[in-house]
Amino acid sequence: MGTVINLRQARKRKQRADKAAQAAENRARFGRTKAERASQAKEDDQQSAVLKGAFRELSQDNVE
Repeated sequence: MGTVINLRQARKRKQRADKAAQAAENRARFGRTKAERASQAKEDDQQSAVLKGAFRELSQDNVE
């Protein structure tokens, strides 16, 4: 005869495993450390400053 299992416990165990797998996938897709986010923000600020410095404003004489 087979082993008797509690179906409610088996269902909950499977749900926990599925949830853990989903969490691991989300960490791989979206997870970044605070240092990585800060580094990216710093790079974005530097790039923005470079672009802002290279921007040419139009004078009122050239506007028709």
